[in-house]
Amino acid sequence: MPIRSLCRRPGAAPAGPTVSRDAGFTLLEVLVAFVIAALALGVLFEGAVEGIRSTRIADRTQEALSRAQSHLATIGHGTPLRAETQEGEDGHGYHWKLHIAPLQSTTIGSSSNHGGVQTLSSQAPQAVLYSVQLTESWSDEASAGDHTRAVTLRTERLGQQPGAGP
Repeated sequence: MPIRSLCRRPGAAPAGPTVSRDAGFTLLEVLVAFVIAALALGVLFEGAVEGIRSTRIADRTQEALSRAQSHLATIGHGTPLRAETQEGEDGHGYHWKLHIAPLQSTTIGSSSNHGGVQTLSSQAPQAVLYSVQLTESWSDEASAGDHTRAVTLRTERLGQQPGAGP
């Protein structure tokens, strides 16, 4: 090897691999990028878990609503309306509670006018407006602690006073 090749001329590029002053920053930049990516993945994972939990709550609420509507559909059909409170288990962790209370009553039927005096027939049945409230509740295992969720439906139904008419 000639001596000339070992000597470097001023201003010439070095012959071997070069080490930049910024070489250590590449490792630091990669570590920062990994930390940012890990944080972003953590946020995405938390969002996915929350979405799944919300979907489960929505499904259970829809199921409770369907069960409550089914209970309300049977009230006043086949059995006369009367003031009462009932409750029971619906299965799969659902519990229902029914509360019926009279709101207002009036006499229905024929009336006669005798000499300017209005009289009601003693056979006329009493119509009663009932307030009906049905609550379907269930335990929410996804929540921290002992949390119960519920759906309450309220309606009014017209019926006869107990013991009046057919």
